[in-house]
Amino acid sequence: MPKIRDPEPYQMYIEARNRWRSKIAWQFTKDELTQILADVRAASDKGDWGARALLAHFYLYGLGPLPKNKVLDQDEFKSVAIARMAVEAGQPWGYYDVGVAHQYGYGGAYYDWDIAWAYYLRAAELGSPDAQMALAEAYRDAGRHDAEDKMIRCAYLQGHGPAATLLGRRARGQSHYMEALRFHQDAVKFGSKDSAAHLYLAFGSEAGESQREGLLTPLGLGIDMERYRRYLEIAEALDLNPDLRFGRLDLLLPLPPAELPEWRGIQDAMDPDPAGPPSY
Repeated sequence: MPKIRDPEPYQMYIEARNRWRSKIAWQFTKDELTQILADVRAASDKGDWGARALLAHFYLYGLGPLPKNKVLDQDEFKSVAIARMAVEAGQPWGYYDVGVAHQYGYGGAYYDWDIAWAYYLRAAELGSPDAQMALAEAYRDAGRHDAEDKMIRCAYLQGHGPAATLLGRRARGQSHYMEALRFHQDAVKFGSKDSAAHLYLAFGSEAGESQREGLLTPLGLGIDMERYRRYLEIAEALDLNPDLRFGRLDLLLPLPPAELPEWRGIQDAMDPDPAGPPSY
């Protein structure tokens, strides 16, 4: 996203996005989704790129999963058209989204892997962690493991949750248990529900025995029900709202052997002044 945003449409977009993330999709009324869509469209018309990216997402998947609250049908052509506008403006997410469209052949973007990878490469160069992860997968399939690792770490250094989760799994597979634990902790900070679930299972009771044996037991750590409860609360919150980020996690939920401070809820661990939500 541009570093400078017009505050009026940006605020309209953020408020609409927060309302959209406040419930499970089927819980919304038609009136609620109608207002969310109207506000996102208005912010998009006023030039906010976050709103335009979210509108492209709505067109790609539709808005309202039930007949009683559906307010927008899927329209892949309109979604890709917005992404192409973003490409013209040099937006990394636009290059990535057009690359996905070419990889799978929808929205007027014909199926062509070479074109898709060209878009991914440009998106990665511009800083898209999603594109960097896509390239990492391609390098892995080509046997270029050094390049694969560099792409994953580029994404990780930008605060990409899936990249941190993957690095945690790899570190555990290499018996680097403390490093794996730290990667999973970082992944939770970056909004990874998978790592939050992995950690609450590992610190929990018998249900997480396999995760514990593969991560905590080699470090001399075992069941910790208070850590279990805190990671579980975070995982449940991320299940509803993947936009959440937990920049203060190490203060409120430090890794052992550090003692746990008072916990009044996940709000204390969240970023007090987030830079902004993910691209769409």
